[in-house]
Amino acid sequence: MTYETILAEHRGRVLLITLNRPEVLNALNATMAGEIVEALVAAEIDDAIGCIVITGSDKAFAAGADIKEMQPKGFAEVYVADQFGLWDRVPMLRKPVIAAVSGYALGGGCELAMMCDFILCSDTARFGQPEVKLGIMPGMGGTQRLTRLVGQAKAMEMNLTGRMMTAEEAERAGLVSRVVPSAELLDEALKVAETIAGMSLPSTMSIRDATRRSQEISLAEGVRYERRLLQALFGTDDKAEGMIAFIEKRKPVFKHR
Repeated sequence: MTYETILAEHRGRVLLITLNRPEVLNALNATMAGEIVEALVAAEIDDAIGCIVITGSDKAFAAGADIKEMQPKGFAEVYVADQFGLWDRVPMLRKPVIAAVSGYALGGGCELAMMCDFILCSDTARFGQPEVKLGIMPGMGGTQRLTRLVGQAKAMEMNLTGRMMTAEEAERAGLVSRVVPSAELLDEALKVAETIAGMSLPSTMSIRDATRRSQEISLAEGVRYERRLLQALFGTDDKAEGMIAFIEKRKPVFKHR
């Protein structure tokens, strides 16, 4: 599939999606949103894909939404069209998604990264929600996901001032899982994705589902849900293969069923 604003490449059981509007630091416009969602939906139903990596360039993962596209629009137009609503499809994906971030991840770029299951970033990464400087506010989860990830105090400061967070601070605050040297970021992200893609797909999808649900329900309800998913996995061929392989001291060969 050929796209206008992204590149989509199969790397074994991993799909690598590269944001590709370098002339505007990968600013997110409607075309890019549609193409990212289209690529993700295609990956979701592709049995050959077990994990997805979304990345940008060395300079920018995505420097925000496309302001030139948004500037002429008024309330009625953005409300009726449900501006940014298409992005809700990203966190609904059932397969694991990793964001590999170098350079700027601002506004919608930061929000897209947070929609992924976790973020690996380079030491050059900068995260921020600068919408307040434009007289608006985040609309793709910047007040919600950021607060859940880094806490109310940091999220409130970042959203109210537009201050950028360095890679080191982002790791301390829990926004990213790890910081790696810039030159190693993509290789490391693909290595992690290949590890995940090599696991049993029913297992990784269940782990993703339970972990994401933990942010929305009580601990007791979450543990019950987790247990039901575990019990369901006892009905899979991969459970049988994984445990037999462990007993036989060999690497399991999962069939993803």
